[in-house]
Amino acid sequence: MLIFLFNLRLVFNCNNLTIPRVNLITEYYHLSNRYTLDLTTVPLIQDRDIVIIGLQQWYTAIGSNCKSIAREFARHNRVLYINAPLDRRTVLNGKNDPNVQYHLDTKDKKVPAIVPVSHNLWNFYPSVILESINWVPFTPVFSWFNKRNNRKFAASIREAITAMNFKDVILFNDNDIFRGYYLKELLQPEKYVYYSRDYLLGVPYWQKHGQQLEPRHIAKADVAVANSLYLADMLQQYNPSSYYVGQGCDLQLFDANVQHPVPSDVPIGKGPVIGYVGALKSLRLDINILLTIARERPQWQLVLVGPEDEDFQQSALHQLPNVHFTGKKDIPELPAYVQSFDVCLNPQVLNTVTVGNYPLKIDEYLAMGKPVVATATKTMELFKDHVYLAATPTDYIQLIEKAIAENNSSLAAARIQFAGTHTWENSVAAIYQAILNTSDRSL
Repeated sequence: MLIFLFNLRLVFNCNNLTIPRVNLITEYYHLSNRYTLDLTTVPLIQDRDIVIIGLQQWYTAIGSNCKSIAREFARHNRVLYINAPLDRRTVLNGKNDPNVQYHLDTKDKKVPAIVPVSHNLWNFYPSVILESINWVPFTPVFSWFNKRNNRKFAASIREAITAMNFKDVILFNDNDIFRGYYLKELLQPEKYVYYSRDYLLGVPYWQKHGQQLEPRHIAKADVAVANSLYLADMLQQYNPSSYYVGQGCDLQLFDANVQHPVPSDVPIGKGPVIGYVGALKSLRLDINILLTIARERPQWQLVLVGPEDEDFQQSALHQLPNVHFTGKKDIPELPAYVQSFDVCLNPQVLNTVTVGNYPLKIDEYLAMGKPVVATATKTMELFKDHVYLAATPTDYIQLIEKAIAENNSSLAAARIQFAGTHTWENSVAAIYQAILNTSDRSL
């Protein structure tokens, strides 16, 4: 059940909280109870100490959900973002990596382990080195070694918490099934939040032991939250305090009011331009959909922007005269490509890796006011009023034609407005709401 909420009343008891509220227009999805939450004036959690663990190091160049959430948390709380600790394999293979070396130097206290990032936000380099254990074939044996790793990791985090004088922490785990598995017990946070943003069990590394361990991990969280409806359904199977909290996007770059010159490698004047922007990987994209579009409508120009994997490089797409590969482009270049398309695509293949993901590129397309045709999934139900959803390759042909025929300034404006509701402020406000709704005492 997806509920669009504007001026509805909050019906649960927040323990007489007296805290500021923010304006918010967002979707909110709860999977078991038909209660109504006022998400136009969501209460903030503020002046708290929040510790974040996850799968991505802060120093990784690309952005991530977790880093964006950390920045939003830090607007009203003190936040300590924990880098994933090194393991033996990483130490052996990363001797020339300056970030690995920095980790190692913190162990010898040559450099500070806690590094300020911005107001209220710090990054912590754990000095411990964990054992590389995923090769262990049996999950009970893996769990024994994993608990030892967790104890070392927890001891390092505890040192940082003490150094920062953090109290009554909220521990937020960004999908780290294994390294965070025992941290609720070891660190005793006031609230433990498990955040699911990808279906990790579709990946062999995580599937091996995660099939048994992730459901148990989810079950013991105080609250579980997800950025897609599919993942929220999955969480609900193991923990009744599970919520859909939406996906935030930084759409400043994708501003429909900014006019860009048409890139030189986009064919203009040869027919409608149908485009995709993103990594071209057969694990996530259906090559057959693209082949069907290009072969059935040779008058359309299919432009694919992004680096290719081996399957794409060897595909028959390269033999078709109306298919154009631009190669990898820097992020600031992407809005010009999106703006040049008549219709944008997300030809997602359906498999265990992709079925639960939230495609950020849809918001980027919509923020530019563009018509979008995408593969129908549970998560794409969120977009059904603004995106044409295709179940088959043939559907793509018909829906692209419909998108071209129907497009007008009114529809473009509605797309832009809709994408604008998917902000990190909104998503984090929903996380706050989920935490408060499962609180048995005031935060």
